[in-house]
Amino acid sequence: MRNVLAFLFDRTWLLGLTVLVVTVVVLRVLRHPRVGALFIRYIPDWHKRRLFLSAVSFFATFAVARSLAYANYHQLGPFHDIYIRGRHIHHLVFGITLLLAVGYASLMGVGADGSSGADRFGRLLALLFGAGAALTLDEFALWLNLEDVYWSPEGRASIDAVMLFGAVLWIGIWGRQFFGAVARELLRLVRRTD
Repeated sequence: MRNVLAFLFDRTWLLGLTVLVVTVVVLRVLRHPRVGALFIRYIPDWHKRRLFLSAVSFFATFAVARSLAYANYHQLGPFHDIYIRGRHIHHLVFGITLLLAVGYASLMGVGADGSSGADRFGRLLALLFGAGAALTLDEFALWLNLEDVYWSPEGRASIDAVMLFGAVLWIGIWGRQFFGAVARELLRLVRRTD
């Protein structure tokens, strides 16, 4: 019984549940005919739609991960870390696993053939990518310092990494055409000088 209670209040399990709930809710909302039509109307480029979904999932997962870590650190509620054979399993392990799974699915062409089913898989992969990136970058300071510095001043590197990657997602959504045009112009200038 004690193991069952420990599992129910494990912070990592709650993070997984959060990723699942956010993913299912967003996908269900987008299946509503009016919402889906608005989504496509106001974000017509499918690349931007996937970036947008990744950003939503990224920031939502990061907020929940930080909140649960804060509650755990300050012993608020029944939350605790997960240990397997005495080893603390950080949530970046689950983030890396998600990123590997999404990367593999992308390499296999899941969500890439342009059909409506592929679009749903593409949206799912985008949401899971955002969640995996959030879980991984939330502990960036851990892999940078090779020690658990989550709440120390060195832990600030994780916040910086999250903000930087979040900015990259938003730039991809809003600045992609502009930066693409600048890159093409630079290439044209380089070709002229040859």
